[in-house]
Amino acid sequence: MTARPNDTALIRPRDALVVLLLLTRLPLPAQPDAAFGRQAQAVWAFPLAGVLIGLIAGAAGALALGLGLPAPVAAALMLAAQIMVTGAMHEDGLADSADGLWGGQTAERRLAIMRDSHIGSYGVLALILALALRGIALSALIAAGQVWAAPFAAAVLSRAMLAVLMAALPHARRDGLAHGVGRPGAAPALIALLLALLVVLPVSGSGALIAALAAAVPLIGFGLLARARIGGQSGDILGAGQQIAEIAVLLALLALS
Repeated sequence: MTARPNDTALIRPRDALVVLLLLTRLPLPAQPDAAFGRQAQAVWAFPLAGVLIGLIAGAAGALALGLGLPAPVAAALMLAAQIMVTGAMHEDGLADSADGLWGGQTAERRLAIMRDSHIGSYGVLALILALALRGIALSALIAAGQVWAAPFAAAVLSRAMLAVLMAALPHARRDGLAHGVGRPGAAPALIALLLALLVVLPVSGSGALIAALAAAVPLIGFGLLARARIGGQSGDILGAGQQIAEIAVLLALLALS
């Protein structure tokens, strides 16, 4: 089955591999260029990438605990595993978004700052705060017995929210990663959200629904901010959105534990 640039099928099996190539740095088989013509439609499979990332993070934490290491160390190793698997693309987006959204006076200047490879004080502080919140929340959730469930739910739900954010916001640029992927329609984003809930509900129960709502609230605010400051989404905004959603899910699960 060969995907074409104008392929409008809602779901194709190859979409999952395309998404893994897009969202991770795992050594996967290369795909023909035609397969990447469906990147916008393929966002329905974003939660599947979260499944793999969440399982890898859980395995890192479980291994650390099995070796007798304390919960904070296990949490740090979970974060390290996620960063290695994803190539820190979401963390990079968070830092660039913090620098750009608060560091420029015009939309054009903000976008230029976000494209700059250098990191400023806003970006550094955003990374420190985000990693601290994720690490502290994971450590507490591990102590509460959620070694596998917490990183799994956070990874899956946050990537489903990423698909929703892509569909909700227009492109801020006429080039770049997000523009190259394309803007998905409502249907793939809705499938991503439903798929994420279907996968996470058996693991986290009704807490999955509360966590999803908890992630949606700050993400709506962040989306409105991005729309007002730069006109919509970019790859950096999407990366930052994933981080915001992940933190919200972890904090919600911690509040429920």
